Amino acid sequence: MKTHAIIPIFIPHIGCPHDCVFCNQRKITARLSAPTTAEIEQLIERNLSTIEPRGIRDVEVAYFGGSFTGLPIEEQNELLKPAIRYRSQGRIKHIRLSTRPDYIDDEIVSNLLAQGVDIVELGVQSFDDEVLAVSNRGHDAKSSETAFALLKTAGIEVGLQLMAGLPCSTPERDIASARRVSELRPDSTRIYPTVILKDTTLHDMHQDGTYVPPTQDEMVETVKQMYLILEDAGITILRVGLKSTDIITSNGDAVSGSYHPAFRQLIESSIARDKIEAEIASKMKVLGEGTSSLGELTIYANPKNISCAAGHKGSNRDYFAKKYPNLSLKFISNSSIPEGTYEVLI
Repeated sequence: MKTHAIIPIFIPHIGCPHDCVFCNQRKITARLSAPTTAEIEQLIERNLSTIEPRGIRDVEVAYFGGSFTGLPIEEQNELLKPAIRYRSQGRIKHIRLSTRPDYIDDEIVSNLLAQGVDIVELGVQSFDDEVLAVSNRGHDAKSSETAFALLKTAGIEVGLQLMAGLPCSTPERDIASARRVSELRPDSTRIYPTVILKDTTLHDMHQDGTYVPPTQDEMVETVKQMYLILEDAGITILRVGLKSTDIITSNGDAVSGSYHPAFRQLIESSIARDKIEAEIASKMKVLGEGTSSLGELTIYANPKNISCAAGHKGSNRDYFAKKYPNLSLKFISNSSIPEGTYEVLI
C-alpha cells in the first residue's frame, strides 16, 4: 500500500538568470509565469481529493522546475502560502523545493525555516569545476558544498541532484561526483543522464559537433556505477532519469542523448544481470565441467526484483538464453530471497 504522495508545483525559469547549456525550463514547465496562489491552492485541493480517500497521510507539496530561492523573498513567501495553509490544517506533512547551490545563504535559509520548508533539493549537477564552467552553471563545486552545509546545519533535509554526461565530463568525472556525494551523505539524490533538448545551447553544440553525447549503453554503464556508489552509502535514490511527460519524449523535444522513459529500470536491470552472472559463474565453478549441458537454469528473486532479474522488456532473459542455449531458463519470484539479491539453481 502506498504511504507517501507528492503534489508537484512547477515554477518556471523566472528565478534564474543563468542559461545552463542543457536547460530549457520554459519548455519543460510549459508556461512562462509562476502560478498564482489561487492556482496552487486549486492544484493542491485537486490532488488531495484523490490522495485522502486512499488513506495516505504522508503528503508533501513540492515546488519544482525553477530556482525557487532565486526569486525575491516576498515572492517565495507568497508562493509558499498555500502549502503552509494546508499543512496548518494537517492535510499535508512536508514542504519541498528545488533550487541552485548559489541561491542559498544565511538569509535565505533563515526564511526557509521561518516558512516551514523542511526539504530542499540542490541541483549541483557535478562536483567538477571544469564541467560546471563549460555547462555555464554559474557556480563552482565549493558553492554546492557551502550550500549543503548551511542547510544541514539548519536541520533542513537535503537532496542533491547530479547530471551525467555533461559537456567536458567523462565517466571518471561523473563517478567522482557520485563519490563526493556519498562523502557528504545527503538525505536523498537524483541522477539525470544528460538529454539534449531543442532550443538549448547544448542542442547547438551537438549540431556543430562540439558536444558528442555518450551512447545509451555508455550512459547506462556510467550511471550504474554512480547508482551503486550511492546505494552502497545508504543514500536514498529518488529518481534516475527524466520523468516522461507530454513535452519531454523520445519523439518530442528530447532530440538526442540518453532519454529513455524507463531509464531507472535499464540501470537496475543491468545491476541485476551483473549479480546473476556472478552467481552463475560461482555455481558453475563449483559444479565443474559439463555444467552447460545440464537441463535447467533457475533464477530466484524477491518479488520486488523479479522484473529487474528478467530485465527491461526481457533483456536479461534474452541475454542468458543466448549465453546458455543448452539450459532451460526460469525466473521465479520468491519472497524469502532478500531484496537486491539473487539465487541461482543449475
